Amino acid sequence: MIVFLHDPLFGLSLTVGAYAVARGIHTRVRWLHPILSSSAIILIVLALLRFPIAEFQREVGLLTTLLGPATVALGVPIYKHRRLIRERFASVLISVVAGSVTGICSAGALVLLTRGSHEVLLSILPKSVSSPIGIEISRSLGGTPELSVMFSVVTGVLGGVLGPAFLYRSGLRDPVSFGLAMGSAAHGFGTARSLQESETAGSFSALAMGLSGITTSLLFIPLYFWLG
Repeated sequence: MIVFLHDPLFGLSLTVGAYAVARGIHTRVRWLHPILSSSAIILIVLALLRFPIAEFQREVGLLTTLLGPATVALGVPIYKHRRLIRERFASVLISVVAGSVTGICSAGALVLLTRGSHEVLLSILPKSVSSPIGIEISRSLGGTPELSVMFSVVTGVLGGVLGPAFLYRSGLRDPVSFGLAMGSAAHGFGTARSLQESETAGSFSALAMGLSGITTSLLFIPLYFWLG
């Protein structure tokens, strides 16, 4: 029997409550990213209540709408560090291009090694850019947008959780390099983690995330004709 909850704020309350609980868990289990645990909590609750996914998506529409202003707000730290960005702009461009190419090649290599289908290949290639851009690239290539969202989220979560430890073990301490690496590889998740590190790292991560979206989109123009 499907349980229908008629409270129009149920989806919004569940999302905010799950994230609050996930933040509390994160203070004790540092490796468990709040996005990952809150998503698990939401999925479990929806499954237990047999709550319609379409209804849930409609109720959390406000949070989706707020993503736009939140993304635009990332321009503030970029503006504050504009002088340093100009000084390091060559490094920014080289890092973004290298990160975009690596993201595409690593995705293709992973599918080839696991003998994945052509559909999976087209869906996973834009994994290192934010979901809205990845969806459009996947749709243009003929992939499955839903799969692309999943690959993008998994890439972001893994990058946000494992990226800092990897960079520290590699001896990297420069906040500029830290931000460029996280933004190029883990888009929004990496930027959120970089902002926790420092404002400088966060500003360069936000810049890298935006430029990676543009660069990756341009790189897919020849791939579009090659992959057919």
